[in-house]
Amino acid sequence: MAIPAPNACLKTGIDAGDCSVQDVYNIRMSSSDPDQGGAPTRKIIHIDMDAFYASVEQRDNPELRGRPVAVGGSAERGVVAAASYEARKFGVRSAMPSVTAKRQCPDLIFRQTALRGLQIDQPTDPRDLREHTAIIEPLSLDEAYLDVTENLQGIPLARDVALRIREKIKADTGLNASAGISYNKFLAKLASDHRKPNGQYVISPEMGPAFVETLPVGKFHGIGPATAAKMNALGIFTGLDMRKQTMEFMGVNFGKSGAYYYWISRGIDERPVRPNRIRKSVGAESTFSSDLTDFDALVAELRPLVDKVWRHCEGTGNRGRTVTLKVKFFDFEIITRSRSVLTPVPSRDDLESLAVGLLQAEIPLPKSVRLLGVSLSSLHAGDQSEPQLHLPI
Repeated sequence: MAIPAPNACLKTGIDAGDCSVQDVYNIRMSSSDPDQGGAPTRKIIHIDMDAFYASVEQRDNPELRGRPVAVGGSAERGVVAAASYEARKFGVRSAMPSVTAKRQCPDLIFRQTALRGLQIDQPTDPRDLREHTAIIEPLSLDEAYLDVTENLQGIPLARDVALRIREKIKADTGLNASAGISYNKFLAKLASDHRKPNGQYVISPEMGPAFVETLPVGKFHGIGPATAAKMNALGIFTGLDMRKQTMEFMGVNFGKSGAYYYWISRGIDERPVRPNRIRKSVGAESTFSSDLTDFDALVAELRPLVDKVWRHCEGTGNRGRTVTLKVKFFDFEIITRSRSVLTPVPSRDDLESLAVGLLQAEIPLPKSVRLLGVSLSSLHAGDQSEPQLHLPI
C-alpha cells in the first residue's frame, strides 16, 4: 500500500498507521506556532479499553469469545453495564434494561462477575503508564488521559507512545485498548472512539475544526441526551450549527456550560490533564433477584455496597461528607435521600450508619424495592487523623 502524502493525511484523517514517520501526525512542540498563539501544541493521548467488562468475561471464559455478552444484570432484571462488540451489533448498549437487550438480541449471554471491578487488574493503572509521563489523569478502571508533550522516553511521535501503551496492555492483560491522540482532551476522546475496537486515530491541529463541524451534537463528549434534545429544539444539530451561535446565545441557553460548548465546537479545549484529579463521588448499587420489602433484608443488601464504596476510599485515601441512598421500586420509580456531615466520614461503620439511617427514615416503604444504591460525594483527600464520628442510626 502506498504511503499517503502528508496533506492527504491532514485532509482525510486517514489512520495513523498508514502514514510515514515523517508525516503530519507528528504533533510537534512549537514555541511560535501562529495558529496556537505562540503556545506549545500539546500532545494528549486518551486510552480507552474496548468493552472492558465484557472483554474480561470473554478473556476468562473461552466459550464466550465471539458471542454476544452483556455484563451487569440477569436477563430478567437490571440494566446492561457493558456489552461486547458482538452484542452491540444488535443495538445492545450500556444503561439499557436487560429485558430490552434480550429482546434485541435473543442469544445474548448475561454475566455479572466482571462487575467486581475492584478485583480486576487495572489496565490503565498510572503506575504502568509513568514510564512515558507523570501527567496522567485516570478517569475510571479502564480509561485515562496522558499528556506526553514531553514524554520521558523522548519518543518524537505521540502516536508511537500510544502504540507502545496499547501493546503493553495487550501483553499484560490479553485485552485490547483503543487510543486517541490530539492537541486537547476533547478531541483525544473523540479520536479514541473513531477507530474502535483495537485501533487508534490522530486528530492534528489542522484537522480539529473540520472534524468537529460534521459531528452530531449527541456525539460530543459532555453533551447528554437531554442537552442534545434541547440543542436540536434550538436548531443546533451539528458542530457547525453550534459554531454559528454567539457566546451570549450559548450562555443564555446552557448556563455555565455554554462557554465550554462554544469553544469545543471550534476544536478548542484548554483543560489540562489533571494528575491529581479527585472523583466527585463514588458509589455502588445492586439489583435484587426478587423485590424486597423487609427492612432487615434491605440492610443486609446495603452492607456489601457500603463495603465496595469504602474499599475505594481506602484505596485512594479519599473521604467524603455526603452520603446518598438510592432506592428503585418495583415499578422503576426512583427516590434518593442524602445527608451531609460537617467532617468527612472517617470509617466504614460510620458510612453504614448513615446509609442505614437514610433507609430507616423511609420505613415503612410505600412499595417493594428492586434496587438499592449507596454513594459518597464531596470527596477530597482524607486525613486519617480525623476524629471518629459516632452517628446514631
